[in-house]
Amino acid sequence: MHIIQKQLLDLIATHKEFGSYSLRKMAEIIGAAGKPQTAKYHLQQLEKDGLIQMNLEEGIIKLVKRGYAKASKSPIYSLPIVGSANCGPATIFAEQNVEQYLKVSSSLLPRNKKGLYALIADGDSMNKADVEGKTIESGDFVLVDSGYVSYKTGDIVVAVIDGLATIKKLRNDKAHSRIVLEAVSTKKYLPIYVHEEDDFQLSGKVAGIIKE
Repeated sequence: MHIIQKQLLDLIATHKEFGSYSLRKMAEIIGAAGKPQTAKYHLQQLEKDGLIQMNLEEGIIKLVKRGYAKASKSPIYSLPIVGSANCGPATIFAEQNVEQYLKVSSSLLPRNKKGLYALIADGDSMNKADVEGKTIESGDFVLVDSGYVSYKTGDIVVAVIDGLATIKKLRNDKAHSRIVLEAVSTKKYLPIYVHEEDDFQLSGKVAGIIKE
């Protein structure tokens, strides 16, 4: 996200009257004095990404509420995209800031839509995993059920290890009191062994895939 767009999001969140400002004043605040079209352009990009709702004629600019939301009078749902997760070693940070929203027809979503969020898959270590008949390939949108709690061996999960996110198949290795995260791929990847002292948590079960 462009630095000006992040700046605008912060201003909208902290200044309720921000929408009533002129574009010229907004430009001055963000350090683009004399360039009102710069402010307008970045506001339009935020609106396009589904992060704000805007009506400049009425002086209204407000944030779209983070999380699951249903569009009014439409079977279209907006799911927050909270960053990327690696389908290989856990090397990509799991951003907890909503970057944009994925607008999806309800017919493409799991039955239980509450608590869903989306990640962008990166890598090929899960390109043979079967999620509702679809595999996980780099660039796919991965739909994650954040409210899932009954984890079991065989589940495809999003795991966060030391702040890094990865998508893997879960195996509960009771004999050695550890969790094993395994790749399901056409290529060979070593499993990840998780021990009690590790900074580890499960962030949800993969509930669906939307191809890029």
